[in-house]
Amino acid sequence: MDLGLKGRTVVVTGASSGVGLAVAGLLRAEGAHVAACARDADRLRAALDPLPGPGRVFAAAADVRDPAAVEEFVTEAAGDLGGIDGIVANAGRSLMSRVLETTDDQWDEEVRLKLAGVLNPVRAALPWLRRSDAGAVVAVNAILARQPEPRLAATSAARAALLNLATTLSTELAPDGIRVNSVCLGLIDTGQWRRRYAESGSAQDFDTWAGALAADRGVALGRLGTADEVAFPIVSLLSPRSSYVTGATLDVGGGVARYV
Repeated sequence: MDLGLKGRTVVVTGASSGVGLAVAGLLRAEGAHVAACARDADRLRAALDPLPGPGRVFAAAADVRDPAAVEEFVTEAAGDLGGIDGIVANAGRSLMSRVLETTDDQWDEEVRLKLAGVLNPVRAALPWLRRSDAGAVVAVNAILARQPEPRLAATSAARAALLNLATTLSTELAPDGIRVNSVCLGLIDTGQWRRRYAESGSAQDFDTWAGALAADRGVALGRLGTADEVAFPIVSLLSPRSSYVTGATLDVGGGVARYV
């Protein structure tokens, strides 16, 4: 299926690994141009260089919490690639900490990262998104936004705020023809879980350990998802074929959600 993304330019934040890298790869395969950022420029370029596809890539270091850095990155990318048609706001992380264990600084940092990770790219790209005939934003979020996890207290709360923000943005930007949707992830096999596995000191192999984790968290499919399994739902929401979808939230979590 042609998703209608050939020749369009999409900003992808947090693109050096995991979900962001998988999204960048699928976009290139669809013929889209990718404006990719991450905090480590060398790691980002090393990850992006092997990706096949006709789409061009503009890569630069930028911390999504820094509005000036994001504006500079987006402006240079738009100049190099000829505009901006979409944003995948993916940069983020999780903080393993319960409510009373979390410091004030950690609370502030979690909220700042989650909200700035969407607000700064959208603000910077808005002039180009308004000129596009298919402007779209996808906020990569987590099922934690609706189903909080006590071991991830600050992250759960910050992601709930992000879900609320994305819904508000979808209404505010609709008159400009810009769609805003959220994709909420469950347990995805990325570097974060690989690091936690290594830190656990488990004698099990990763697949066995991950299967037990999935069972503990109530994942109906009994396993962690992969970055590639997440990439298609994200990219499909950028597609002009999804032109009547905005303000929506799509769960990609293997059936982990228990809310109604």
